[in-house]
Amino acid sequence: MAAEATPAPAPLLSVRDLHVRFPTERGTVNAVNGVSFDLYEGRTLAIVGESGSGKSVTAKTLMNLLPRTALVGGDVIYDDQDVRALAAAGTKHFFGVQMTMVFQDPMTSLNPVKKVGEQIAETLRYHLGRSRGEAWDEAEDLLSQVGMPEPARRVSQYPHELSGGLRQRVVIAMALACRPRLLIADEPTTAVDVTVQKHLLDLLDELRRDRGMSMILITHDLGVAHGRADDVAVMYAGRIVETADARTLFFDMRHPYTEALLRSIPRIEDPVKHRLDPIPGRPPELVSPPDACAFAPRCIYAQAGCLDGVPELSGLVGLHRFACLNPTGTERGADALAANRAAGTTAAGLALPAAQAGTG
Repeated sequence: MAAEATPAPAPLLSVRDLHVRFPTERGTVNAVNGVSFDLYEGRTLAIVGESGSGKSVTAKTLMNLLPRTALVGGDVIYDDQDVRALAAAGTKHFFGVQMTMVFQDPMTSLNPVKKVGEQIAETLRYHLGRSRGEAWDEAEDLLSQVGMPEPARRVSQYPHELSGGLRQRVVIAMALACRPRLLIADEPTTAVDVTVQKHLLDLLDELRRDRGMSMILITHDLGVAHGRADDVAVMYAGRIVETADARTLFFDMRHPYTEALLRSIPRIEDPVKHRLDPIPGRPPELVSPPDACAFAPRCIYAQAGCLDGVPELSGLVGLHRFACLNPTGTERGADALAANRAAGTTAAGLALPAAQAGTG
C-alpha cells in the first residue's frame, strides 16, 4: 500500500491581489497593483526594488499603518486570520505581538523625551501585562539580546545619547519584545554606515534563526538580500515582476529589471575606474500607470509587443515566476536584444547605452 503524501505546509502569511490607492489633488496614485505572495514559517522573504516601487506601502498595509484616505483591496491572511478584518475590529494585541515592524529611521520610531528602557517596558506592560519592575528588567535583558553594549547603563539613556546603530538596536528590541512570529524589516539599515549595516543584518538573521521567526526584509539593494533571504520578490511600479527562491533568482534571473538592478551594484573585483551601469530613465508616473509593461521604456530587451498590455507573472505557483515577454537568459530575450543592438534603439524608443549598443 502506497504511503500517503505529506500535505504541503500552509503559509504563515498569504497576500492575494493586494491593491493600494491614494487619492490626491493630481489624481489617484496606484501605489500597489495586484501584489500576491506567500511567506512560510521560519523563512525570510526579501522584497526588492527602487524607491517608489511599492515595497514600503505593501509593508505598511500589512501592519495597518496607512492613512485613513488609503483605498485598500485584496486579502491578507495570517495563520488563517483575516488581518484586514482584525484591523477593522480594532484588535489590540495582534499588531506588535504576532506581527511587528522595524522602520528605516530609528529616530522616527522612538520618543525623544523618554528613556529607551521605558519605551521597551511600555510595550511589555501594554501587550503582556508585565509589572513595572518586571518590564524594566526584561527591557534590559532584551537590549543585551540585541548586542547592546552595557545594557544596564543604556536602558536609562535617551535616544539622542545613542548612535544611529545603537538606536536601531533599541527599535529591534522593541519589535522583538513580545516574541512575534513575523518581523517586517523596512530598510532597517538605511540610516547607518556600511559596517554597522552588516552587524545589524547579521543580528536580525541570528535572532530570526534563534527564535524561529519569519521575516520580510524590504530593501532597494539586491546585495543586501543576497545570502540573507530564502525567497525574493522583485517589485517595480507597484507590481511584483519576478519571484523565486534566492538561489534561482540570483543565478538564473529572467526579468530585465532584476538583471539591471544586479548590474548596477558595484563589485569588488571591478577595475578601479570601472563605471557603474545605471538603469536609464525613470520609473513611470503611478497616477496614470501605463497599460503596458511599465519597465519597457527603460528596457534594453523591449519589443513592440511589450507595449500591448501588462504581462502577467508566468510559471508555477511557488516556483520561479516572471512577468516578461522577452526574458533574459532565453533565446527569445537574446533575439530581442540582438535586434535592438542592430537598430541602436528599442521598440519603446529607448536609445541603447553605449555599453549595450555593440554587437558583443
